[in-house]
Amino acid sequence: MKILKENAGPLTNLEVLDFLRSRGAAKDPTRVLAPVAPSEFKVYDYLTQSATSNQTRESITEFVAKCKPYKLTKSEIANIINIRPSSSVEIDPLIENLDSRLGESVEELVELVVQVFPPPSEQSSKSDE
Repeated sequence: MKILKENAGPLTNLEVLDFLRSRGAAKDPTRVLAPVAPSEFKVYDYLTQSATSNQTRESITEFVAKCKPYKLTKSEIANIINIRPSSSVEIDPLIENLDSRLGESVEELVELVVQVFPPPSEQSSKSDE
């Protein structure tokens, strides 16, 4: 893998997950064949159990395009993608001056997040019970 531009911006959890997979991280219980550090396996395990496991590059691209009218910063967009808030209470700490910048369109943004990104597998299996 070649670094094209250092510190180009914040990474999404999906990009970190893809990087760890390219290094050999997997659900292999022995984990002896991959040149991956134990801390990287812990990150990999966490990311595979989070909302990231259901995201795709296409869904992220779609979200970035659809949220342009809200004039969010790159870091705010990355935080929303990584955390996947599903209510206005969850999105409030992610966007600076939320009320003055978005006003009544906060709920629209939350609906966009829920529409574009599928729920984490844990949440979907809990709701099926």
